[in-house]
Amino acid sequence: MKFILGKKLEMTQIWQDDKVVPVTKIVAGPCFVVQIKTKEKDGYEAIQIGFGEKKEKNIKKPQKGHLAKVGKNLRYLREFRSDKNGGEGEVKVKVGDVIKVDTFVPGDKVKVTGISKGRGFQGVVKRHNFAGAPASHGTKDQLRMPGSIGATGPAHVFKGTRMAGRMGGDQVTVKNLEIIEIDKENNILLIKGAIPGARNSLVLISGEGELKVVEPVKKETKLVTKETKKEVKEEKKEIKHKEENKREEAKAVVEEKQNNGKEDIKEETNKEK
Repeated sequence: MKFILGKKLEMTQIWQDDKVVPVTKIVAGPCFVVQIKTKEKDGYEAIQIGFGEKKEKNIKKPQKGHLAKVGKNLRYLREFRSDKNGGEGEVKVKVGDVIKVDTFVPGDKVKVTGISKGRGFQGVVKRHNFAGAPASHGTKDQLRMPGSIGATGPAHVFKGTRMAGRMGGDQVTVKNLEIIEIDKENNILLIKGAIPGARNSLVLISGEGELKVVEPVKKETKLVTKETKKEVKEEKKEIKHKEENKREEAKAVVEEKQNNGKEDIKEETNKEK
């Protein structure tokens, strides 16, 4: 199983031969593996990945400790269940590994999960696709009314009765969507059709196949010891000493020029006299 997190941008259309294909543009990844959950420790097997960036001032200390091994201030954290981790046919994942869009290939069938747009309080016609009352034969102001909700015998409304209420803002999953194009340079996926959610909302993309991960580039870290600290201090002192010498030389040059100018002025005045 392969998966990635992304942000929905917009819908557009592209040409394939002589057909126009409607697609949704998604910025996907790079995602970082934050935690690997196991049955022994957590009761189930899953891989937690992170996506996006967040300002350091908005991250609390527990979150910083959780993200310490990754070294990134991640905005979103989500989990994907995995029956195997490093078994046959799968890549062994480590904390800190990077998942990019190249883990998918054009033509892959994927499942996309997102939060649908919130539409507020809506009636039964819009929320449940009720037909409404007929517009003729004396119907006055009951066109979009729900009508009867049942007999009076039970003396209460049954749970789950379709009525007016809050609509949208729910988790929605769309299956069997096809990936049309992949832009590896800009981390963009073009997925055929519409997906749930508003612009800039988080989406979870998963599909069948082998997950490709990339090891992060390790930065060279120098061990800080007492000797290195002394060397740094000495270098700073030398730099300061050189800067002071340069300033003194510049001052001396300026003073010489000023003195020479004064002497020239005196000579001119004497000649005039």
